[in-house]
Amino acid sequence: MQNGIRVAVVDDHAAFVRGLELLLPEVSGGRATVVATAGDGAQAAGVVRDAAPDLVLVDLHMPAPGGVQAITAVRAAAPRARVFAMSRGDDPEQALEALRAGAAGFLPKTGEPAELTQPLMAALAGWALLPAPLLNMLVERSRPAGTLPAAVQLDDEDRRLLRLIATGSSTNEIAGLLHVSERTVKRLTAALLRKLRVSSRTEAAALAGSAGLV
Repeated sequence: MQNGIRVAVVDDHAAFVRGLELLLPEVSGGRATVVATAGDGAQAAGVVRDAAPDLVLVDLHMPAPGGVQAITAVRAAAPRARVFAMSRGDDPEQALEALRAGAAGFLPKTGEPAELTQPLMAALAGWALLPAPLLNMLVERSRPAGTLPAAVQLDDEDRRLLRLIATGSSTNEIAGLLHVSERTVKRLTAALLRKLRVSSRTEAAALAGSAGLV
């Protein structure tokens, strides 16, 4: 990402995609450009594999096979890319499916691409994004009935890693702070997610918030 942020867009609305192509370079000061687009989920994996983007935006409301399956395919084709779902609504069940498929968060999809400016800049800066209603739902689901949040059972190293994840630190940034390799960070993160019984960094961040760790 040192030479600029490469963005791919998976969306079947051509006018919206064109708006993003024009908007991204402007709002990012030329740091981000759309390098590839796909009009449906079936094309997504091949397009992303060829383009090697840093960030992928996927519309959840596309014709079959749909946005959630597109996210799964994109994550398999480009595991280093950060994937964000775009949605006009906040259906909690669909949101949870997207997170489990590997999405790092959500961008509100409005009628005008320009209204994406602030959340897009946050995504480009490495933040995980989740609308408040969905975050609240994840917090509640992260708490097993009748038990304390799992975070209270973590050791100090686990808690430090969880705080870093919850504040939006990237794998590379965590590796630098902990003085370990990125591979080690990925292994530790996978182990932490298993302990917390969640399937994504975003769900882990929600749990950290509910436990008062951030």
